[in-house]
Amino acid sequence: MTASPRLPDYTATGVGRAPAPAVSRAPEPVRSEAASVAQPGLAVAPRRTSPLLIVLAVLGFIALALVLLVVLAYLVIALGTAGAVVGGLLALVPLAIVVLGIRWIDRWEPEPRSALAFAFLWGAGASVLIALAVDAEIQNALAAVGGPGPGFDFIAAAVQAPIVEEVGKGLGVLILFWAVRRHFDGPVDGIVYAACVGGGFAFTENILYFGQSLFDGSTATTVETFVVRGLMSPFAHVMFSACLGAALGFAARRTGAVGVLGYFVLGLVPAVLLHAFWNGALFFVGDFYGYYLLVQVPLFLVAVGIVAMLRGQERQLTEERLAEYAAVGWLHPQEVAMIASAAGRRQATAWAQRHGVGALMAAFIRDATRLAYARQRILGDRDDIGARADEAALLAALARSRHALRGGA
Repeated sequence: MTASPRLPDYTATGVGRAPAPAVSRAPEPVRSEAASVAQPGLAVAPRRTSPLLIVLAVLGFIALALVLLVVLAYLVIALGTAGAVVGGLLALVPLAIVVLGIRWIDRWEPEPRSALAFAFLWGAGASVLIALAVDAEIQNALAAVGGPGPGFDFIAAAVQAPIVEEVGKGLGVLILFWAVRRHFDGPVDGIVYAACVGGGFAFTENILYFGQSLFDGSTATTVETFVVRGLMSPFAHVMFSACLGAALGFAARRTGAVGVLGYFVLGLVPAVLLHAFWNGALFFVGDFYGYYLLVQVPLFLVAVGIVAMLRGQERQLTEERLAEYAAVGWLHPQEVAMIASAAGRRQATAWAQRHGVGALMAAFIRDATRLAYARQRILGDRDDIGARADEAALLAALARSRHALRGGA
């Protein structure tokens, strides 16, 4: 196998040391089957999940569901049933836009759906409740000293809200960082989880803003609020939170608790500053739409460019790590080329669907991609979270997949 240059540490979880010893040579039956590209066949047996993890996940979802019910009850009381319902329906539009964006980011190595659901529930419920509770305490404290003074609206919007909301959202990403370490491999993963949290927060906040505009303003006010928040800036909270998510993604390298908290603060700073810039500018900018086109649109395009670059790094990482397995007989070189290429994946998926084995091919691509990241965790000395065990399980799954795709039992 020809040596390739080492991947820069954008998405990689390595720490810059020399590669670990080569992977074990594939058994003879596997090498024999890997000598040619897989053909259609039977399905692969599902992998098992830890019962303790299932119990903890269920308890977490129950807790977040109860918190979300409390937040929804608050919205109904504050806006009335009609305002909350109409606001919720309008808020589905920007949410759908955000979901499409997250699917684009997460397409290469999809994160577990349960983790993404947890992230959304945290954003829509827990982080909103944190913001409401802090705001209520501040209002009580101000009432005790005679009410808010001059400039309070600006301080609340440009200082209080960015700090409290970004910390509240960031705590959810931090919980996921520890709970799903095996699926938290780099900044793209962090951005995906943070985007789900931010999208959930924006969904609940949009219900409040849309419902309030219906309650207090005219139809024109409601339309303008929907255009600004729902169509022009659906990714605002996503971009803020993505800064912290990307930082924790870099922290996925081997770092101690202090190091992770340092990355958390490092990501929190730009998240708060971007949030404060967005909120604070509204107090000084006369032409909001001109400001939006000249400042916010370029910032969004830069963010898209960064994500596209990181996704390219994911493709490169997948190709380099899987080539190591192909060199010792676990994969066919053409399979590596297929898995490490978006066009190759589309072609293989279309072929598999025509032959009735679409789910099997999807599992084959998914497990191979996860195998590449398990290998990268080994290179980064992250076996304390089960990287070698994951590697063994995924190699076995790939061998079963190929055997099934070739028409074996």
